[in-house]
Amino acid sequence: MRPISTGSKNFRRGHVYCEEIAMSPPILFNFNDAKDTFTAATRSALDNKTSKPLINAFNQITGNETEKKTTLDQALRQVLEEQIVEKKALVDDFLSLIYLSIDGVTEGICSATTPFLLLGDILDCLPLDQCDKIFSFVEENVSTWKSNSFYTAGKNYLLRMCNDLLRRLSKSQNTVFCGRIQLFLARLFPLSEKSGLNLQSQFNLDNITVFNKNEQESTLGQRPTEEKEDGMEVEEGEMGDEEPGAPAPCSIPIDYNLYRKFWTLQDYFRNPVQCYEKFSWITFLKYSDETLAVFKSFKLDDMQASKRKLEELRTAGGDHVYFAKFLTSEKLMDLQLSDSNFRRHILLQYLVLFQYLKGQVKFKSSSCILNDDQCLWMEETTKLVYQLLKEIPPDGDKFATMVEHVLNTEENWNSWKNEGCPSFVKDRPVDDKPKRPTRKRQAPEDFLGKGPDRKVFMGNDELTRLWNLNHDNMAACQSESREFMPSLEDFFEEAIEQADPANMVENEYKVVHNSNYGWRALRLLSRRSPHFFQPTNQQFKSLADYLESMVIKLAKELPKDLPSEEIKTGEEDDEDNSDTLLKESNDSPSMQTKLVSNQQMDEIAAKLGAQWKTLAGQLEIKAAEIREIETDSEDVDMQAKLLLVAWQDREGTQATVESLVTALNAAGFPKIADILNET
Repeated sequence: MRPISTGSKNFRRGHVYCEEIAMSPPILFNFNDAKDTFTAATRSALDNKTSKPLINAFNQITGNETEKKTTLDQALRQVLEEQIVEKKALVDDFLSLIYLSIDGVTEGICSATTPFLLLGDILDCLPLDQCDKIFSFVEENVSTWKSNSFYTAGKNYLLRMCNDLLRRLSKSQNTVFCGRIQLFLARLFPLSEKSGLNLQSQFNLDNITVFNKNEQESTLGQRPTEEKEDGMEVEEGEMGDEEPGAPAPCSIPIDYNLYRKFWTLQDYFRNPVQCYEKFSWITFLKYSDETLAVFKSFKLDDMQASKRKLEELRTAGGDHVYFAKFLTSEKLMDLQLSDSNFRRHILLQYLVLFQYLKGQVKFKSSSCILNDDQCLWMEETTKLVYQLLKEIPPDGDKFATMVEHVLNTEENWNSWKNEGCPSFVKDRPVDDKPKRPTRKRQAPEDFLGKGPDRKVFMGNDELTRLWNLNHDNMAACQSESREFMPSLEDFFEEAIEQADPANMVENEYKVVHNSNYGWRALRLLSRRSPHFFQPTNQQFKSLADYLESMVIKLAKELPKDLPSEEIKTGEEDDEDNSDTLLKESNDSPSMQTKLVSNQQMDEIAAKLGAQWKTLAGQLEIKAAEIREIETDSEDVDMQAKLLLVAWQDREGTQATVESLVTALNAAGFPKIADILNET
């Protein structure tokens, strides 16, 4: 048997070790150990006022992130439970724990709902005086609760927490605290949050005003005793002898009937739907007329709003006294009628009621409709209410104007609710114009034909047939059959004959006086005759005069078989000035008029090769055309040929041999220019 080598032994040992690791059970997450670790880290973090111990413990414990977050949440609540059970922790200790949980959410080591759970537990276990301090912390951190990390996860917890607090609070004794909670919810939720809106226009029917409905138990008209029936001592100056400067007594006697009718109106303010019923409306109308008559007859003067009266309405802390519910005692009736704030409350209730009755509310029943008499009465009463508000001191006019403005604004909110409370955030309008698709330029190999005949497919049968009539379309375009521009000899032959005095043709019958002929003659001269661009000192009164002078010049240049030598005019000076130019232009007529042939372009392209771009500058070819030539073909000879073809297409009949020779010499190709002259 062959012995095992050392390398084989090491390989087997490693293989066995890997099998042991693979067969070993995975490390399980221990909830109790992790919770104890997090609890100790939480206490350390509270002592040091930093979240680093929690972060270190979170990174050291093995397990997935969800398990560790859940365990840390339980550890935080356990520490809070210990603080509450010991009853030694202060409000600041609770707030430190909440701050720690907020840092944990920011660092991503605990759940986003943990701070809200801790707040709920704290408010459920503490008395109301300490809840006030905790809620102050909640109010100060409203920006934190509205951030992306907390809002979605905690808005329902905050709403439930506030509702639980409102159930514990008394609306009459804890009015300010209840108002703070409502304001916090208004700041937390957006205006379009439908959970905080009274969409169906429901009324608080539980808000019942309790007053004495038994006339036998009425105390109106009786003399006050030293002590009231409820055991409260009579305050000095309230029911005793009148002091100097006290308000004058009411001209209408305050009896039980007025007391009962006055406080019965609160039931209509509580439930305005009753006003749509016939008999209820008659009762409301009667009681309202009597109440407003009392307000109108018993007016307040500035003496009743003096500084002494205002100081009596202030508490020791300097705040105004405010009552959430009306005091309906019969013995306070005359004092309430003398109170400016009380009057404003009652009159403002009328205006709010009238706005609801006249307004368009989405959830109103179809039977809730007012007749013309009711609408007329409300309009007159509204004017009376505003007049009474202006007469109430202090600053009656200012208060009435502010109330009118607020109620007008309230109509906009009613319209918004009727429309289904649309969001105030408008989306950016989408551009309705469809974007024009960009077409990528096709490569030559995409449309050039394949095969021996190299047939090009144009996408249409007829276009394909026309395109492939000739393989070399450039040569086909340059053939004599494609030349539609007439020569100077053919076009001006008739005009030259008419210009001869021997033919005795009158001016009005000459073709140069035809406007159509004159326009065509100008176009032909601009393309074929150098005289068109030659400056002259002679002035012409009309187009016909100019053409006659041009006909005389052309007659001298054209072949001698035409009767141009017999034409004589008095314009000898102008002809003398142009003789030099004509002689120079006629020195080499064959060179000036000879066009570059297709064969010559092939020879020049082969000679140029890769240096064709040097010639492109002298031929005034644009950079865009050069890039297009490079895109169309990769062969340098073909690129040089395309350059010459582009130049020939642009110049037309001016693409002569002389022009190309000049460009070649300027570009530094004299040998190629000599070869072109020889051919």
